[in-house]
Amino acid sequence: MSPVTRLLRRAVGLPAPRTPRVRVVRDVAVPMPDGVVLRHDRYVPAGVTRGPVVLVRSPYGRAGWIGAVFGRLVAERGHQVVVQSVRGTRDSQGELSPFDEADDGVATVRWLTAQPWCDGRVATLGPSYLGITQWALAPDAGDALRAMGTIVTASQFRDQTYPGGTFSLDNGLSWASMMRAPQLRHRLVEAVRHRVRAGFATVPLSRADIVAAGESIDFFQDWLREQAPDSAYWAKRSYAERVGEVARRGVAVSMTGGWQDIFLPWQLEDHATLRAAGARPLLRIGPWVHTSPEVTAAGLRDALGVFDRAFDTDTDAAADDEELPVHLELSGGGGERRLPDWPPAHVVERSFYLRTDHGLDDEVPTVPVRGGAHWAGTRLPYDPHDPTPAVGGPILSGRSGPRDQTELEAREDVVVFTGPVLRHDVVALGPVRATVHVRAEVEHLDVFVRVCDVDEAGRSVNVTDGIRRITPTDPGPAADGSVAVAIDLWPVGHRFAAGHRLRVQVSGGAHPRFARHPGTGAALGEADVLVPREREILHDAAHPSRVVLPVEP
Repeated sequence: MSPVTRLLRRAVGLPAPRTPRVRVVRDVAVPMPDGVVLRHDRYVPAGVTRGPVVLVRSPYGRAGWIGAVFGRLVAERGHQVVVQSVRGTRDSQGELSPFDEADDGVATVRWLTAQPWCDGRVATLGPSYLGITQWALAPDAGDALRAMGTIVTASQFRDQTYPGGTFSLDNGLSWASMMRAPQLRHRLVEAVRHRVRAGFATVPLSRADIVAAGESIDFFQDWLREQAPDSAYWAKRSYAERVGEVARRGVAVSMTGGWQDIFLPWQLEDHATLRAAGARPLLRIGPWVHTSPEVTAAGLRDALGVFDRAFDTDTDAAADDEELPVHLELSGGGGERRLPDWPPAHVVERSFYLRTDHGLDDEVPTVPVRGGAHWAGTRLPYDPHDPTPAVGGPILSGRSGPRDQTELEAREDVVVFTGPVLRHDVVALGPVRATVHVRAEVEHLDVFVRVCDVDEAGRSVNVTDGIRRITPTDPGPAADGSVAVAIDLWPVGHRFAAGHRLRVQVSGGAHPRFARHPGTGAALGEADVLVPREREILHDAAHPSRVVLPVEP
């Protein structure tokens, strides 16, 4: 065991290795059914000649942290590990077609189970893209698949690409540029992403990849074109409809996520599907973003526990996870919760209504409607030439998570509604939704809603948010011309401490996290005209705009 591995093991929180000596067989070639050769590294614990195999399929290479954490550390727990580069990455042949991983994944499992050193049992492991590769192969892996360790991921990435009908520009362009131009990876990590930032500002978006990466990226162009919910492109790359099959085959699953992770809403949809099919997956959510080392560490620990039980390596202490398989660590100093299920059954919904004086109130507004141009509303401008910026939240890059909102809330294109000082702690735990009534000059617009925690010094920090893109028919106007915009915000687990205040932001976007709305109905990649437009946020008796939080009694 090297000093680096020893430090990693301590950082992850693993006990002493069962097998400190690990042999690595590198660059093993495996032919796929179409003749393309994929390569992997095999980690073999000392003394193991045959047994189960943990499969890790990665688009980010096999060396560095991927090999150290998911290869060597797992092998030190006594498991054989195969870390494979997916098609079109590193030294695996073929062309990368993001998220289309089912055929290669299933073929790799079949190859593994045919090897004399594999006893026919396989587990899968990894975060993010390494997670969707697991869901891709799971339905057709047969009885070989015994366990899955999924971390900050989901069974389909389409809805993360178009949340609320918008487009995840920052996530999409940053990732596409990194994959197509690997020389940008260091700069992306260091957030010195000048070319990518220039791509964010490019109009039309169909040229953003050329600016960011120096060339047109085929799959980024696909994402701009294939926004329709019934797109055949995404149907081929979505595995959500077959998640239930995994549960019915008895595959053990661990699911680890973060309150500020980009995939959390859809990870929880997968959890609900597994539960409906009779499974009891181990679910853990903490105050983490997508790239938090803490979420990787927690996910690895959870996965190894599930693997030990699935492979009969260690059956101790399984009862607690079976009875209370939901582990939650709240932000805001809210402590931990062990629950039998998600969403929590013990919470009650509490509405916070937007007031004409920019306050928040538990009571439904009683301000009468005055009609015409004098509705009880708040003016909200939006100029796509200077789009409302994104400050924190669930983003792939390093600018994610809880951030100070002071500068953002001083902008003219952000309106805030602030509640009174809290006399007692308010713990929000579960799904969050909002309804914002809007009157606008145009039929095409975005509505972004964010809930913040304001401390005694007046510092506002984001907790959860969501966005919705409006078209003339979705959701469509009411008889008086207003539009009731229903928005699903990120699930929440947060304590608003006594002495703090709740705040709700409303704006017309969060760029470049979401692509700016051009103010027209132009197609996503084709909008080359930007039109500033005003809208009005309504909060009278006939238009009770509100945010609904699930609150512990």
